[in-house]
Amino acid sequence: MRRFLILLPLLIFPVSALAQQTPQVEIFGGYSNMAANFNASSFDLNGANFSAQENLNSWFGGVLDFSTHFGKDNGLKTNTQTISYGPVFSYRKSKTIVPFAHAMVGVERGGTNYLGISQPEERIAVLAGGGVDLKVLPGIALRLVQVDYVYTGFSNNRQDNMRISAGVVFNLGKKKK
Repeated sequence: MRRFLILLPLLIFPVSALAQQTPQVEIFGGYSNMAANFNASSFDLNGANFSAQENLNSWFGGVLDFSTHFGKDNGLKTNTQTISYGPVFSYRKSKTIVPFAHAMVGVERGGTNYLGISQPEERIAVLAGGGVDLKVLPGIALRLVQVDYVYTGFSNNRQDNMRISAGVVFNLGKKKK
């Protein structure tokens, strides 16, 4: 028993050291809800959000984000897809909690009937937001919440949208210091 107690710190140290490493790449996938056009006639769309993040150091990186949502606007089926890219800032001082913030620019495609459009259209999208990841296993985290403001301009009108996502993050590789 005494030998086990002496060896226990040596067994735990590699796991705790791994938990403190910055991953080179983070892949996220999960459920997403969009409150579309919440400044006027708001409606909800359900869907999925995916992202790939490359960390350049422990606090800064770039993120490529894709989301798709489906639902009804004024009783008519519609959908929307967004793809965007931008910088991400992470705070990695905790062994288990990683809050982050990002700002992205991209394109949103609105399907027929989205915000009253008659044909699918593509418009610039500007996203700003952030979230919190909870490390649960080496290489795996839960994205407890990600909240993003999404600006679009369909039909020459401003739309203020809110996207909320949650899911799983896979941390791949280790960033060298």
